[in-house]
Amino acid sequence: QVQLVESGGGLVQAGGSLRLSCAASGRRFSRHTMGWFRQAAGKERDFVAGISWSGGRTYYSESAKGRFTISRDNAKNTVFLQMNSLKPEDTAVYYCAASQGDIAGQAMIGRRYDLWGQGTQVTVSS
Repeated sequence: QVQLVESGGGLVQAGGSLRLSCAASGRRFSRHTMGWFRQAAGKERDFVAGISWSGGRTYYSESAKGRFTISRDNAKNTVFLQMNSLKPEDTAVYYCAASQGDIAGQAMIGRRYDLWGQGTQVTVSS
């Protein structure tokens, strides 16, 4: 069974940090762009960060730039999202996604991803 499983979410105070992990199983994703998206209650799902298959290119939303860092370990088939200086507006369910291949500069486009995890809740208190 091919799946993505996120972990690392939780409750944190504003200014704190969390590190999300996304473990892929069932097939190798070393040649696929991977991304993180989030969806706050009552809002649409938004792009947060993306990373090319090699890790050499990363992409961030304006709200994530300077605070979040996406990385990957292809040997472990895992993607990470380090989130620092968290704000209450970062509260959302965070989803990991795998693209259909190396989608390069289209990493921020949700429909270019064909496999999604179940999500992990991140709650930032003020």
